[in-house]
Amino acid sequence: MSAAGAVAADVQLRHVTKRFGSVTAVDDVSLEVRPGEFLSLLGPSGCGKTTTLRLLAGFLEPTSGEVAIGGRSMLGVPPYRRPVNMVFQHYALFPHLTVADNIAYGPRRRGVPKPEIDRAVAESLELVSLAGLGDRQPRQLSGGQQQRVALARALVNRPRVLLLDEPLGALDLKLRRQMQIELKRLQEYLKTTFIYVTHDQEEALVLSDRIAVMSAGRVEQMDDARAVYERPATPFVADFIGQTNLLSGTVEGVEGGRLLVRRGTVRLLAAGRDPAPVAGTPVQLSLRPERIGLGLTRPATDNVFSARVTRRVYLGALTNFHVAAGPDLSLVLTTSDQRLAAQVDRDREVWVGWNAGDERLV
Repeated sequence: MSAAGAVAADVQLRHVTKRFGSVTAVDDVSLEVRPGEFLSLLGPSGCGKTTTLRLLAGFLEPTSGEVAIGGRSMLGVPPYRRPVNMVFQHYALFPHLTVADNIAYGPRRRGVPKPEIDRAVAESLELVSLAGLGDRQPRQLSGGQQQRVALARALVNRPRVLLLDEPLGALDLKLRRQMQIELKRLQEYLKTTFIYVTHDQEEALVLSDRIAVMSAGRVEQMDDARAVYERPATPFVADFIGQTNLLSGTVEGVEGGRLLVRRGTVRLLAAGRDPAPVAGTPVQLSLRPERIGLGLTRPATDNVFSARVTRRVYLGALTNFHVAAGPDLSLVLTTSDQRLAAQVDRDREVWVGWNAGDERLV
């Protein structure tokens, strides 16, 4: 890493590996988090994201590599001496303390004078929209309110970095979406660096400035939300983020500046590449369902196929269709045209198509 990069980064992992016996939970991970950035660690269970968070918090020490916060190595630095705080999925509130006392717990342990504590607690309650509820017990609050208390307790010390381990996982869908908006508002207002662990792709897309997609202890891709979704770097990222059609094939050549890809008996046109893969190269194309057009008449697109609808899934504003265009091409596509969707039932013959460039070579 360059010296300039080291100064600019708030958090750095340098070739960090963590092993538990014969199991490698984090495998040679290097990444930088910018000051005031909202970074999500996204991946399936067991991919290493929570272990990475615990390495940052100091609950675990790396087997090899280095963790740095604010340009300072954290090797050997205990959790209570790190400029971080952590929010857990199950709140971890003290049930015998009031809301205000839960928030004041950290500052009291650090010996902060009472007037300063009282002021900080009041500010924190206001920040999370819980002003006036300081005298209540946690059991008297809803799940969303308890999560706000956990956030206030973590933020009262104004940590340099806030670590959040699936903090909304225990909430129902509607409340989780409300809390996503609140979390993003808080982070933008405080300009605190947030590092957020989730397995929820939609949540990561909504909240994050950048997303680090993890698999088997490694970072497969780290980029902004749009790039991760529209330009996945690997088949895993393409398949894990949202929904996609992964189409394997072999390059036959170049036609009109575009790649000609053979998939069984089907020929597909894809966007040209520089340098172009040589004939015979196996490739995988990621094609998002919303990129595929559906119609009752033949569309004027680069790739056009007659297909039979094998499944129709109503999703409210959207409808998903599973279609088969012969033995070598099955696709999932999405349309928001409800008038058209109402006309297309299972076993209906339709036209599907997309243009070269709507896919992504992964």
